Amino acid sequence: MAEGVLFDTATNIIKSLGPLIRQEIGLLWGFKDEVQKIRNTVSTIQAELLDAEEQQDNNHAVKDWLEKLKDVMYDVDDLLDDYSTKLLRQQVMTRDKKMAKQVCIFFSNSNQLVYGLKMGHRIKAVRTRLDDIAANRSKFSFTKRHLEHKRREDTHSFVPDQEVIGREADKKAIKDQLLLDSNVKGNISIIPIVGIGGLGKTTLAQHVFNDDEVKRHFDLMIWVCISDPFDVKAIVQKIIECATGIRPESLEMDLLQRQLREKIDGKRYLLVLDDVWNEDRDTWLRLETLLLGGLRGSKVLITTRSIKVANITSAMSPYLLEGLSESNSWNLFKRMAFKDEEELKNPKLVEIGREIIQKCAQVPLAIRSIASLLYFDNSEAYWLSFKNNALYKITQQERGIFPILKLSYDHLPPHLKQCFAFCSLFPKDSKIKVEVLIQLWIAQGFIHSSNLNKCLEDVGREYFKDLLWRSFFQDINTNKFGDICECKMHDLIHDLAQSVAGVESIISTPDAKNVVERTRHVAFDSLNSLRDIPAPLLKADRMRSFLLRPPGDEYFGSRVLEGNKQVYDTLISGFKCLRALTLIKSNIEEVPNFIGKLKHLRFLNLSWNKDIKLLPTSMTKLQNLQTLRLDFCSGLEELPEDTRNLISLRHLTLCGCDNLTHMPHGLGKLTALQTLTMYNLGRRESSVPKQKGGLHELGGLNELGRNLCITGLEHLRSSLSEAEAANLKTKQHLRILKLKWDPEAGDDSGMAIANDEQLLENLRPCQNLEYFEINGYAGVRLSSWLSSLSKLVDITIGNCKWCQHIPPLDRFPSLDRLSLENLIALEYIINDDSDVSSFPLTYLRLKNLPKLKGWWRMRETVTAEHERHHRLPLFPLFPCLSFLLIENCPMNMMSLIPVVTPGRQTTPSTSSLFSHLSKLKTLVLKRLEELEYLPEEWLQKLTSLKTVNISQCRKLRVKLSPLFQQLTALEYLWIDDITELISNEDDEGAQCLGPTALRKLYILNVRSLVSLPTAIRHFTTLRDLSIGDCPSLMSLPEGIGDLNSLEMLSFVNCPSLISLPEGMHPGADLQLVLGGRMSPQNLSKFS
Repeated sequence: MAEGVLFDTATNIIKSLGPLIRQEIGLLWGFKDEVQKIRNTVSTIQAELLDAEEQQDNNHAVKDWLEKLKDVMYDVDDLLDDYSTKLLRQQVMTRDKKMAKQVCIFFSNSNQLVYGLKMGHRIKAVRTRLDDIAANRSKFSFTKRHLEHKRREDTHSFVPDQEVIGREADKKAIKDQLLLDSNVKGNISIIPIVGIGGLGKTTLAQHVFNDDEVKRHFDLMIWVCISDPFDVKAIVQKIIECATGIRPESLEMDLLQRQLREKIDGKRYLLVLDDVWNEDRDTWLRLETLLLGGLRGSKVLITTRSIKVANITSAMSPYLLEGLSESNSWNLFKRMAFKDEEELKNPKLVEIGREIIQKCAQVPLAIRSIASLLYFDNSEAYWLSFKNNALYKITQQERGIFPILKLSYDHLPPHLKQCFAFCSLFPKDSKIKVEVLIQLWIAQGFIHSSNLNKCLEDVGREYFKDLLWRSFFQDINTNKFGDICECKMHDLIHDLAQSVAGVESIISTPDAKNVVERTRHVAFDSLNSLRDIPAPLLKADRMRSFLLRPPGDEYFGSRVLEGNKQVYDTLISGFKCLRALTLIKSNIEEVPNFIGKLKHLRFLNLSWNKDIKLLPTSMTKLQNLQTLRLDFCSGLEELPEDTRNLISLRHLTLCGCDNLTHMPHGLGKLTALQTLTMYNLGRRESSVPKQKGGLHELGGLNELGRNLCITGLEHLRSSLSEAEAANLKTKQHLRILKLKWDPEAGDDSGMAIANDEQLLENLRPCQNLEYFEINGYAGVRLSSWLSSLSKLVDITIGNCKWCQHIPPLDRFPSLDRLSLENLIALEYIINDDSDVSSFPLTYLRLKNLPKLKGWWRMRETVTAEHERHHRLPLFPLFPCLSFLLIENCPMNMMSLIPVVTPGRQTTPSTSSLFSHLSKLKTLVLKRLEELEYLPEEWLQKLTSLKTVNISQCRKLRVKLSPLFQQLTALEYLWIDDITELISNEDDEGAQCLGPTALRKLYILNVRSLVSLPTAIRHFTTLRDLSIGDCPSLMSLPEGIGDLNSLEMLSFVNCPSLISLPEGMHPGADLQLVLGGRMSPQNLSKFS
């Protein structure tokens, strides 16, 4: 168990035992005194745990004592959980009238007596074991200690220039900030450098500190190593000593601050504070106040591992230091590992060396540590054996990378240590879904809240941010609302997590040989089948987490496991202490009935098991279950009837469960529910039971947040009050709302239209909504309440065939994305008198709008003051637009898609949609039947365009010359089913000045295409060239064989093409794909 974690476990057990002692039922069953003794013993041991945990690395007996203590602590936790489960079971049974007989049996005197005796024996047995372990601690003379942090050795300001490799760009960036005074607002500026341990923050600071230009710029240069604790008085003493060369004799703070100000007042100084850990802003401000006396342009350079430290010390964005490039990593390794140039001539050593530095993950200290070990033995055998055991070697070095990284871990409070150690279960370089991670933390009991108004999920997000700020996570991805949804761990940080977790948390090999009896958490990452259960796995019968997932990402490209029902039955029945169970893509057809026996289970993920149709009724006995994830179980038809008995359920995810026929009755009793991604009111072809759950069930679920999709709303056309009873306006945490009718289920009568409009009015949500989607709605107008949702970021409206009116978009100041699809009656997007001519959208999708005439209705507006007329443009400006899709929209939109004919000059129009699209990166044009040419005035504006997809525009003739000349940022071009590609060979010189970043070029179904433009041979970045269904294509341009970047060359259904250009042959670097109708007699000429 990681250091400090057992201390935190003891703390939580003490907190949990308190209420148990106070409850009268404990006195009734006769074990109140025993529970009090356990609490007292745990409290006594806890005071000495920190000292014991620190000693275990060097004392095997202490480590063994801690292991035994940990085992009994887990048993105490399980015992407490059994008791709380009993109370939850009582709560379920007493509220359900149908269970009256079972309630009588449950509360009978004989039943209660049996349970009390059984619990009493278990408590006494645990207390006896705990007393024995407590008595044995006298052998070790542990001392009582408070939480404290280990300290890094002091640093200094000097580093020889030749010792620094690959940091010139970083040095220049920091120097520029140090020497630039024009943007300084106050006398001093604070510049934080942030990065994980071993990345070279101190070395970079030293490199800058010793630069001659920097020395000339500042009057006073001071270097202070801070580490921990952050003692303002001690830091001031160090600053004075460094500035004067004399250690101040006075220890009075007032005298010290006078000496400091005397030294820095009137001088432009550079102060380096190396290795800062303090995250308390008040403490920092006490020091900063004393530093304000320097001249304007004084700078404080801070190195830290924590973004939080950077944020509290400076308003400037921190400088995030990254790892070395691959070439610089190799240069550093060469210098440290090879004695002379002769050794570099050994190709095998070089090959092994390059493989070894991949393990160093671009961290300079890791490279130095490993290379130093290899320096003394240049035999191939030694280097090969070392390659697979690098971390162990490094940890043996007192000055290696691991102790440096572990300092970051040592500075964590105990509650974060166990959260971090748990992350070792995620494979290296995998994307960690933050929401799932927090749910797993909660399931293991790692998250605690002392604030009754703050839910565990919010506390979990704070825990995650704390670890992120301390650089334990990186490569974060955010969703459309700016929330962090995914992250990764640096490889070396992952090694650290595995090291501190030990055998307790294991990523298992397929044979489970690294699983031991004391393993509590196991994850399988590379498992392809589970036909037989590995024997070592069954020995770890106290398992708390079993995370089974196939190789690859959870959602894309992963394979389904091979398994069978008997195997899963045995697995589940063997792990009765499980808190978390993940069986993603495990090929389950029937969930084992025994799962109802896992009374401790809090987290269950069965996602992507498409063959599951029903869940066992026994699952409803899982009163502790908090998270049930069933995403993309596409065969699932219904949830168990008694799902309402899962009274601890907080998250129920059903994304992609499109075969679900209805919701069970009674979900409204799950008042802890925060996530319910789908609520299905029924399907056309299904026979829905009378006791199905109605929409009124949502009425009391006011903790619902994040994402709610209500489907089957056509079933409420005859019961409009049901929608109002859902009380969506009270769901203050709701951010995403999707309302869906079956567009094929309704009629076209006026009654259906009126009912849908009233139904939508009754579904008024809260004002905090950020995403709104409506689909299949039969009304003509959307409800007026939509205009009041001022926080909306994303609006999607689809398959609303009678909808003619959309709320004015200027009512949504935060609107970023708009998608309109299959609105066959819509003529104008805006019908009112709005005069807003610009929208900050970044995403616009217009698909299948056959009657669309313009953005807003053209009208003349009389301005009385000036007594003149002015006309609004047909389309507004989109200066921020990054993505634009237009599909199957009419050409009478005029300024949107100008119709031009050959030989006729077009003139720029200020009303054109393309007039101000300098930030557009993706353009998709599909099924625009009247489009004949792409006006050059468009192309001149699209300076940021990277992706172009033009499909099924059957009258379109594309001139390649202006396309390539104007779109210089183009990376991906897809042209499919157009009339003609026009290539003017006289313009070749101009064409070669075209896109310098083009990676992929696809030309499909251009029947008139005879040859490719010769300018293609100048596209030196082209990797993929695919031509298909071009029956007239006869030749490729000479020189295309010189494109060394080309990796894929594909021809499908090009029967007239008879050969490749001279010098171009498929091989290791070029893959040639031929398919479809290619003349057999010509195929041989391609070899």
